[in-house]
Amino acid sequence: MKVNTPKILFENNVKIYVLPKDKIIFESELEKQSIEYYCDIENQPIFESGIRYFIKNDDRIKIDKILTENEIIANTETILTSDYRDEKKAMKLYLKVGGIIFVIMILIIIVEKLIK
Repeated sequence: MKVNTPKILFENNVKIYVLPKDKIIFESELEKQSIEYYCDIENQPIFESGIRYFIKNDDRIKIDKILTENEIIANTETILTSDYRDEKKAMKLYLKVGGIIFVIMILIIIVEKLIK
């Protein structure tokens, strides 16, 4: 069975967008499960919403299982989802930097008052 095949485009299919960071895991799981898919990465100019995969509609249950077991964030064309875990990491960094700047400002004010 050929795994990455364009014939799926002419069958009853579903489009799934997978984030680039999950591409390797997702494709390896598709191949382990012998699920036929087509990835048109060459024809997709923007990867903000993910890499587009065409998968047979009959394999949706297998795909759901792959996505949940591997904690892969995927979406369809109508429902865009971002990976909140990455945003959470960025927010923690912003809070730490903001806290450090706040502490430095307080220390500067205290030192100025002690000098006067």
